Amino acid sequence: MYTVSMEKFVKEFELEVIIPEIDFSDKLLTSADVNRPALQISGFFEHFDSDRVQVIGMVEHTYLKKLDAEFRRNVLKQIFSFKIPCLVISRNLEVFPDIIELAKEYEVPVFRTKDNTSEFMAECIRWLNVELAPRLTMHGVLVDIYGEGILITGDSGIGKSETALELIKRGHRLVADDAVEIKRVSHRTLVGTSPELIRYFIELRGIGILDVKQLYGAASVKQTQNIDLVVKLEMWDEDKEYDRLGLTEEYIDILGNKVLCNSIPIRPGRNVAIICEAAAINHRQKKMGYNAAQVLHDRIAKSIAESSED
Repeated sequence: MYTVSMEKFVKEFELEVIIPEIDFSDKLLTSADVNRPALQISGFFEHFDSDRVQVIGMVEHTYLKKLDAEFRRNVLKQIFSFKIPCLVISRNLEVFPDIIELAKEYEVPVFRTKDNTSEFMAECIRWLNVELAPRLTMHGVLVDIYGEGILITGDSGIGKSETALELIKRGHRLVADDAVEIKRVSHRTLVGTSPELIRYFIELRGIGILDVKQLYGAASVKQTQNIDLVVKLEMWDEDKEYDRLGLTEEYIDILGNKVLCNSIPIRPGRNVAIICEAAAINHRQKKMGYNAAQVLHDRIAKSIAESSED
């Protein structure tokens, strides 16, 4: 289970700390979901997701304001008694004295944001999904080519970093070299980044370490990128039969997500950077509904059918 510190959460969303004396430096968030405790405010506590960030919006605030003072205090006391990780009040709404008193009693941090409730919750869920996502580190190079995230893999010394450098010179952007940290933010989306320690550095055998950002400028690097395609570099094998049409697709499993994988055989004279560019553009075309291999196959099939009729 991954966690994110409450301090990082407060800093990310620029939250106002309502009760500074409550220390939340050691508190952690473990759930990527957010809850509006509307049912709990009315007294219903079955299936209460108490491990989530609790958000009070205009609807909950207005309802609380109309409640009898004693009943309001009782339901708020029950909510705080679950030891919720924190309470966030949106729209800069008034913080009831009962909330402050009970938060101190149960040592629950209370924050406030100027954002409206829906926008805050959407951004909060998106951010928490990334921060708490399952992850692994893969050996490879991640490059942004025409907006497509291309993860280049292969044995050590096969030329991944050299290919990345050529792509950078051609105007594309480096995300990570050697070690790529991958997070599964949804069943369809993988996000890659570089470990902070080696971010924007690239290793070239015979030369050493290069700082890509310093050499080629800020436009040559990118901090994060979705992984859309894997390009697997392998040494050319004369005895192996390689796919020449592209009608069949190969996939690789990363954290339970299937990612399209193109195996590229390497031998002298092949410009791998241009091949990676072509693979990225071809992948984009497929996403837009155009498959060149399928179009050619259909033309040939149509031509054969017409010839047989004659």
